[in-house]
Amino acid sequence: MLQYSSIDPVAFGFGPLRVHWYGLMYLVGFLVGWWLGRRRASRPGSGWTPQQVDDVVFYSVLGVVLGGRLGYMLFYGTHQLVADPLSILRIWQGGMSFHGGLVGVLVALWLFGRRNGKGFLEVGDFLAPLTPIGLGAGRIGNFINGELWGRATEVAWGIQLPCQRFPEHCLPGADWSTALHPSQLYEALLEGLVLFLILWLFSRRSRPLGAVSGLFLLCYGLFRFLVELVRVPDAHLGYLAWDWLTMGQVLTLPMLLAGALLLGWAYRRQSLRG
Repeated sequence: MLQYSSIDPVAFGFGPLRVHWYGLMYLVGFLVGWWLGRRRASRPGSGWTPQQVDDVVFYSVLGVVLGGRLGYMLFYGTHQLVADPLSILRIWQGGMSFHGGLVGVLVALWLFGRRNGKGFLEVGDFLAPLTPIGLGAGRIGNFINGELWGRATEVAWGIQLPCQRFPEHCLPGADWSTALHPSQLYEALLEGLVLFLILWLFSRRSRPLGAVSGLFLLCYGLFRFLVELVRVPDAHLGYLAWDWLTMGQVLTLPMLLAGALLLGWAYRRQSLRG
């Protein structure tokens, strides 16, 4: 078993200003995504200019931050929002919903496409391979913040938490919790590195319109659904049914369906045209 070394969520500060690791992880994700986007735009026949990459990344940042935070507060933190409406602004404390961020990004991409004469699926196919790096970085931020832990486990890489900081995971009088699945790191690996490799390699060849977006939705939905099986749900929500179904899985099911349908539609459309 491994023991969790508490990491100060504040990376550094200047006077009253505090820069949190959670925010830095999102910044890293956006910067790497921007760099990768410029690399994709430099390919012959990409149909994208560096300026368009800059613009679409800016739109995406707004969509992720606004949609992700609002989605988290509506899906998981309604009680907190009612008690303290200003808590919606305290992003550095953690609490971003991927599903809310996805909706925010979809709206942002639609607006970008309208202003730049690009179809919605064309924009989605370009951005999908860039997204996993940001997702993985965000999960590392969750780990540093000490949130979203998994269920108790006996696997060798299970992590014990100091009870002084995480009393909700401990028995009375204990110094360390039972070992827990580091589900944030599972998600960083699957939704970050593995999903990036799948999409980056898949998109290196010409694909039917919508295929890359469909594969992103399908793979992300599958990875998220599986990790939720070992993740502890939010305490105020608990399991929705059968002692294993979580809100994350319920929100992911439409993504799985949409991804499979979009992928099938893309290749069927290509075959009919061919």
